[in-house]
Amino acid sequence: MTTMRTGTGSGIPTVSALTKRLKDSLETSFPAVWVKGEIVGYKRQPQGNVYFSLKDNWARLDCVVWSKEAARLSFEPKDGLQLEAFGNITVYEPYGKYQLRVSEMREAGEGRRQAALEALKKKLHAEGLFADERKRPLPKYPRRVGLVTSPSGAAIRDLVKVLRGRWPSIQIVLAPVKVQGEGAANEIVWAIKRFNRYAGVDLLIVGRGGGSIDDLWAFNEEIVVRAIADSALPVISGVGHEADVTLADLVADVRASTPSNAAERAVPDRRQVQATEGALARRLRRAMDHALAIRRQRFDHVTEKHHFRNRAEVFRLMRQRVTERESRVRLHVLGRLRMARGRLEKAAAAYGLRQFPRHLTELRLEQRDVGDRLERATRDRVTSRRLSLATCEARLTALSPRAVLERGYCLVRRPDGTLLRAATALAVGDPIRLEFARGDADARVERVRTGEEDGT
Repeated sequence: MTTMRTGTGSGIPTVSALTKRLKDSLETSFPAVWVKGEIVGYKRQPQGNVYFSLKDNWARLDCVVWSKEAARLSFEPKDGLQLEAFGNITVYEPYGKYQLRVSEMREAGEGRRQAALEALKKKLHAEGLFADERKRPLPKYPRRVGLVTSPSGAAIRDLVKVLRGRWPSIQIVLAPVKVQGEGAANEIVWAIKRFNRYAGVDLLIVGRGGGSIDDLWAFNEEIVVRAIADSALPVISGVGHEADVTLADLVADVRASTPSNAAERAVPDRRQVQATEGALARRLRRAMDHALAIRRQRFDHVTEKHHFRNRAEVFRLMRQRVTERESRVRLHVLGRLRMARGRLEKAAAAYGLRQFPRHLTELRLEQRDVGDRLERATRDRVTSRRLSLATCEARLTALSPRAVLERGYCLVRRPDGTLLRAATALAVGDPIRLEFARGDADARVERVRTGEEDGT
């Protein structure tokens, strides 16, 4: 029989002290752990804190996510979702309950998928698909932009709004595709390839609005990454929010933080271009005014140096010099032409150039006649050779041993291929090979008849 001991000594801890000791022990033993279970009782408080429990078939664990960590979640948890949570085990002292203080969480199975994503990322990086050297510059003033995105949702509205606002004359061509779920990656690849065949746009914007990692997963698919890398058109990737980075972002020629930012990167701002144009026009005008002022000063200096009474007198002198040089050039050219005409007429008289067209026609007729005769002679010679060849072929065929075999005869050879011409070369038991017109057969000699037995 055991007797319970009671005491009121100072060595007995209070509830809070025991709870504190348990808290310290748990937090020391479990500094950080991963745990997996189903979410139940999910609640988000107005101040941003999140409370829920993880359970399996045998146990339940309370969890808390403080507002700072909750704000960084890429998805919205909900009851019934299988979750993997990482955090510290702690004790909520007022109630003596232990709980998991979550600092990071993800949907169950995401860890394996993340590992596969990292492996694919390393593979593509090793192939050089993410290298800066292969990225192409964007056209400065595109006329037409191709969009590969969903036809519904905020992304397409933001893209069109920003593109039109910055550059009103821009032409927009949309390839409507699924951007999440089954088949999304194939549709995105198809749109990129079709734009490249179409060749009617200057660049592509590929993207979508924000979402969970599952929503953005199509832009991590290898076929999408390779389609962007193989595109002959420059590609801007605008997927999700600024914190979201997909493999499509890494391979694209330009990575934009959002779809709106992608539109900003695609076209210039009309107002900035107009301001730059105005500034350049003012600079050009000032430069022209300055150049004209310098030349005016030089002109005035020349008129004063040569004692011209006015500017009109300078231009009259220049016009007079131009007229004199023009007259001299005209006379010189006319003289050269007369000399050339004379030489040509003399050569025509000496060589009978007037008869040349007729002579050329006769030569052409003669050449055509010779060509016809050559063609007929060649054809007759070829026909004769063909007939001769056919005759020789018929004779060779008649003399061929194969023709004899076709009539029912056969050739007898030793196993080494030596042709046998007489039975005296054989002995009983010798192996032989019989060669027919089609195929051959192996045989063995059972009896030898030399022909002398019959008196022949």
